[in-house]
Amino acid sequence: MAGMSPSGARSPVPAAGRAWPVGGRGARPRVLRGWEPPATAYGRGHRGVDLAAAAGAPVRAAAPGRVLFAGRVAGRGVISVALTRTGDPPLRTTYEPVRASVQAGDEVAAGEVIGTVEATGSHCAATCVHWGLLRGDTYLNPLALLPPWLLNGGPSRLLPVLGVPLP
Repeated sequence: MAGMSPSGARSPVPAAGRAWPVGGRGARPRVLRGWEPPATAYGRGHRGVDLAAAAGAPVRAAAPGRVLFAGRVAGRGVISVALTRTGDPPLRTTYEPVRASVQAGDEVAAGEVIGTVEATGSHCAATCVHWGLLRGDTYLNPLALLPPWLLNGGPSRLLPVLGVPLP
């Protein structure tokens, strides 16, 4: 999968993710609103995905990296993580509204709890976590970080084909 910049240029995103930011380990959360790239740099769109999550639920790092920022922006708790081995400039994930349990400079592993969902500050009708992805100033689809086995709910399973003799 690849993300699109406002100009339409393709931006490759490696499947570096190993965990959903919210939900139980390996459980796919409900996507309340998907990624909608803006037509222009300042155009309307949705620069991330909104994932359903209960207030107080743990928020996990989707991929390994180093915390760049953990604090408040416009009254909301925000965490930003620079992802390990994702190029130059590195990919950055963002999570909000989150009460951080990490601080700038911390190294985090994929699936490690980095905070909890805040009850206030969400722009969703229900409580949610807005999960974003950037490379430099270009917003990308954060779902592109996740490998197919995580996006689709598990590994493929081969089933026997009826009527075909075994070798």
